[in-house]
Amino acid sequence: MKYFVAPLARLIDEFNKLPGIGKKSAQRLAFYVLSKDDAYVKNFSDALLDVKQKVRFCEHCFNITDKQVCDICSDPKRNPNIICVVEDPKDVIAMESIGEFKGVYHVLHGVISPLNEIGPDDIKIKELVDKAAKGNIEEIILATNINVEGETTAMYIAKLLSGFCDNITRLANGLPVGSDIEYADEGTLLNAFEGRRRVNAN
Repeated sequence: MKYFVAPLARLIDEFNKLPGIGKKSAQRLAFYVLSKDDAYVKNFSDALLDVKQKVRFCEHCFNITDKQVCDICSDPKRNPNIICVVEDPKDVIAMESIGEFKGVYHVLHGVISPLNEIGPDDIKIKELVDKAAKGNIEEIILATNINVEGETTAMYIAKLLSGFCDNITRLANGLPVGSDIEYADEGTLLNAFEGRRRVNAN
């Protein structure tokens, strides 16, 4: 960064730390910000601070929200006894886009991944078990990604919850192996949702 003055070099470095942003893209973003007026820059910085200070996890489902309980969990039209288990908040957005699901969510915030030293205690599995143990659960839909970590996590959860819920299902038709829920188009995701299958936890 010796070609750039220190403040600009710092901004480029920060943009470069963002996922998917290489050095050239970081430079373009930094010069774009530099070209804007003070009001734009203030609004941008305020938005960054706002999201860090006000966004939290829903105390029920662990989706992102700016309240104690998110809009989905607090919606009386949703069925709290049908739970769709997803890996992260981006998957909630994907599932909501199909307009088919009328239950609630449980966001794990990750998957079991021994290679990355992530075990069951590192994600929100215990909280899901606690929900199921309270009873009255009609269905648990395991909507983790269709890859090794997602499948491992889904089977682990299915075994844990088999004593609490008789109807544990998994997204099926439409999603290719190795795909991420958040990148699936609405039609593919709808087919996967409607074609979900019963999980054999044994």
